[in-house]
Amino acid sequence: MKYFPLIWATLWRKKTRTIFTLLSVIVAFLLFGMLETVDYAFSHPSNGITGANKLITTNKYSITLSLPLSFAQQIRSVPGVDEVTWISWFGAYYQESKNFVFALPVDSETYFNLHQGEFVVSDAAMQQYRNTRTAALVNSALMKKFGWKIGGKVPLHSTIWTKKSDGSLDWTFDIVGTFDAKDPTQASAQSTTLLFHYELFDEARSFGKGMVGWFEERVADPSQSAPISNRIDALFANSPNETKTQPANDFTMAFIKQFGDIGFVLRAILGAVFFTLLFLTGNTMMQSVRERIPELAVLKTLGFGDGKILGLVLAESLLLCVIAAVIGLALSYAALPIIKQGLRGVELSPTALIPGIAAAVLLALIVGLPPAIRAMKLNIVDALADRR
Repeated sequence: MKYFPLIWATLWRKKTRTIFTLLSVIVAFLLFGMLETVDYAFSHPSNGITGANKLITTNKYSITLSLPLSFAQQIRSVPGVDEVTWISWFGAYYQESKNFVFALPVDSETYFNLHQGEFVVSDAAMQQYRNTRTAALVNSALMKKFGWKIGGKVPLHSTIWTKKSDGSLDWTFDIVGTFDAKDPTQASAQSTTLLFHYELFDEARSFGKGMVGWFEERVADPSQSAPISNRIDALFANSPNETKTQPANDFTMAFIKQFGDIGFVLRAILGAVFFTLLFLTGNTMMQSVRERIPELAVLKTLGFGDGKILGLVLAESLLLCVIAAVIGLALSYAALPIIKQGLRGVELSPTALIPGIAAAVLLALIVGLPPAIRAMKLNIVDALADRR
């Protein structure tokens, strides 16, 4: 620690340059922390399913393959299952493909029973929804986004389901009410949701009648989720439609992965960021050492050995990178609640931030080693004469 004042002083020799370099590294590690946390969440689903009070049952081989609606009664008969409902992927947008709407055909009785207490919806709207065949309940945020009004009709274009009446992909619903998530942390996740009747959907579609995308179960005792899951899957083992039952959060992550390799995309972004950062920080360290060559020669004259000179330059690089990394990772940790709101059901763990410190040390060694070796090999006479 006795050399710390010397290292600190050399680090701030050019304040403006150091500040901008620090900011660059901070932003890089802020991005690293955020992306690495999301990647970790997708790469490390729940370790076992004990403690999950909601389970999702899908086709064993792909969530894009449907299951017979008749499975619902068999699943309901499994001991420990409180309620079962069924949902299908509708794949809808409003007017333009960029206006995605998370439209879900649901069974009005079982769906709202299973999710009891999770939605804020008026009794009048709920009654109107049950009594209207073409009714839709829309999240308040989605209503505001598109300027929809209660009592109006909303046309949605499905990317999958054609109507048997005319072969059209366009479906029209009557907005009878709005809903909000009771838990504020789920508000963002529900902000694009529209609910309509599964019965209407099943009767009107031109194919897939009697099939559903997945089943959702609520279990009475979350500690028994694992054996309940196994019993559900055992019901359909060796059948034409084998199943896979997992926690709702794991299903959400698997569903999102259907749109692409999330891990590859995140790693590609991080790779590009750190490749650029290597050049930026490396150039800063090389320039800093070049400017101090006469000073380093004086230190050697005063008795500083090659090892100490090497250590001083590496310590400067480590100090710069580690300080910036700690600040960047701290900011990304503070941002976890915001990120979580945008990811439906994905659990984020600060454990993913730990590799950031190792990455900072590695970065410091990579960018600091070349100028440190150059400083170590300085010839005193040539350096003092400024013959570089």
